[in-house]
Amino acid sequence: TCEQYKNQKVALAIGIFDGLHRGHQRIIKGLVAESEIRHVKSLVVTFHPHPRKVLNPRSKTLFLLSLDHRLKLIKEMGVDRVSVIRFTRKLSSMSPDDFIREVLIRRFNVKTLVVGRNFLFGHRHKGDFVFLKKMGRKYGFRVIGVKPVKLKNKNISSTRIRKTIESSDLKNAALMLARPVTVLGTVVRGRRVGRKLGFPTANINPHHEAIPQSGVYAVDVMLLNKKYRGILNIGTRPTFGKGAEPTIELHIFNFNKNIYGKDIEIIFNRKIRNEKRFSSIEALKRQIQKDISG
Repeated sequence: TCEQYKNQKVALAIGIFDGLHRGHQRIIKGLVAESEIRHVKSLVVTFHPHPRKVLNPRSKTLFLLSLDHRLKLIKEMGVDRVSVIRFTRKLSSMSPDDFIREVLIRRFNVKTLVVGRNFLFGHRHKGDFVFLKKMGRKYGFRVIGVKPVKLKNKNISSTRIRKTIESSDLKNAALMLARPVTVLGTVVRGRRVGRKLGFPTANINPHHEAIPQSGVYAVDVMLLNKKYRGILNIGTRPTFGKGAEPTIELHIFNFNKNIYGKDIEIIFNRKIRNEKRFSSIEALKRQIQKDISG
């Protein structure tokens, strides 16, 4: 609420932060450091749903983090508060000047603003870093611009990471994220194919969209605050016939509890092999055994 910030000076960072990659982390670290120097509260303002989903509902963009996961990672960086603004068409049609006055000043009482140098906002993205600096002088708040982080001479961006994950380049994706590639999801009932093969599997319904391409992966699993090792198959189970919906199936080693409905975090370590069709169920069983022991 506006009242919450009226009598408090805040240092504020604003952005979507999908993926919370190294570039985003640099902005938030800058925010936390600035708030400590100035003895004010640190606040991250983010948006949901993603503007692309609102302005272009047919967009095929696959997002890196669910809102819950994004908020969890932001809070872990030592931020005092996170505020989520509901992104709407009405908000997107606000002029940059109105956005600064109505949102940054009236709603959040901003005194210091930390943003990426390439941050764009307001109707048709007409607001940029230079405009923010000018408005900061006019309305009396400081603006700090954070340079993008580069990997191999190219800016790290959520778009670049999405493409890297979708091509299963886990190593470079992890370098850009500064953490392993993870999928957060809920365990749901499947066709129980793995159980019939002697390898009980949990089917995962992911909370976000950008996941590696089909194949078999060595993974770690965070479940009920404990870490387990396992193997994961992403794909359509070609041995069992055509036309199957893509699934994410997880086999956790030395584990036999009922976890339907539980939330789970899957941490990708490496790709073992591509998914392929086997001539018989027995051949598939032998391959799974080999995958597990490998």
